[in-house]
Amino acid sequence: MSLLLFDLDGTLIDSSPGIFASMEHAFACVGARAPSRERLRDFIGPPLRASFAEVVGEDPARVAQTVAHYRARYDALGWTEHAVYPGIAELIVALAAGGHTLAVVTTKVAPMAQRLLAHLPFGAHFARVYAPDGEASRCEKAEMIAAALRDFGAAAAHATMVGDRHFDIAGARANGVRGLGVAWGFGSAQELHESGAAAIAATPEQLGRLLGLAAPTGPATASA
Repeated sequence: MSLLLFDLDGTLIDSSPGIFASMEHAFACVGARAPSRERLRDFIGPPLRASFAEVVGEDPARVAQTVAHYRARYDALGWTEHAVYPGIAELIVALAAGGHTLAVVTTKVAPMAQRLLAHLPFGAHFARVYAPDGEASRCEKAEMIAAALRDFGAAAAHATMVGDRHFDIAGARANGVRGLGVAWGFGSAQELHESGAAAIAATPEQLGRLLGLAAPTGPATASA
């Protein structure tokens, strides 16, 4: 069976309510005006320091202070403000039952990523979480995918990375891994196409087919 790597935010869960509220709180704490939520969507996925610098300026101390305010609010409350995308739980259960090895690769810091995954009803199906201990660099997703390949002894040809942003696809391609995009997250279809996604799934059921599942993964429906 294959090694399947999943991004977290925008792929498995819609974490935007907690992230947006925590970003707005952080900007208010340092006296900066928060961008629109449409603009804030672009901040989900890339490293926080790089995104926040666009709003508060390049001063490292002010950027660090903003990140600290964000994490304080997110750690206390924001991490609970999320929802699992419809069909994802069924997909993960079906993939695990099919013998695939599942892992999460995310730029969310490790303690929070692990707490979130443990809170999800299907979290136990993931063998490992790859996440930075501190602030992620732009190339770190590629490094984490490489680490997953090494840890599981998986050939790149037998691995797939699934995500909603170009960072996910770029990280996959850097390792010779197939990158599949999902259309329900924070990135656009154009972004995913331009980054070289092998395919883009419109629904978790379609993603399941791309990953080799023959049967529907969504909730069963009654027949007459």
